[in-house]
Amino acid sequence: KHYLHIIHIFFSSNPSLIFSMSSSHPGHFQWLSLFFFIIAQIIHTSQGDVGTTAQYSPPYLPSACYGNDPSQFPSSNLFAAAGDGIWDNGASCGRQYLVRCISATQPGTCIPDQTIQIRIVDHAPSLNSVPSATGTTMVLSQTAFGTIANSTAMLINIEFEQV
Repeated sequence: KHYLHIIHIFFSSNPSLIFSMSSSHPGHFQWLSLFFFIIAQIIHTSQGDVGTTAQYSPPYLPSACYGNDPSQFPSSNLFAAAGDGIWDNGASCGRQYLVRCISATQPGTCIPDQTIQIRIVDHAPSLNSVPSATGTTMVLSQTAFGTIANSTAMLINIEFEQV
């Protein structure tokens, strides 16, 4: 979509180019426009941010967001602890993200076409159990991690988007 904006600006700033293309070869401008539109759609497949995630196991309580309240966890057990990059001084508590595995060091780690919705319930540096890797964008619960990737992996690359 950004490419379409650039194309629009280019043609807007060069109206003589549009006129010369449309008058000398009327169909070429439409085909060129269609070509750029298709290329922009193919190139722009990512809707979210890219980061890394690890996994952690119980005990999950107490959490930095909600203390000892067990109702903080979704019934699906799809939750996570926010890394420093998305923690936002605790404002991330309760935020929900769509998360999918996009790559890992070991091929075949990601479960294809699997996206989950998680809820932030904790701050990664203050977890009660040690995550499989530190310094990540977020740390997923065991259930959440195992839903999008092979649970034996220590660290995966993810695409995530706040919903």
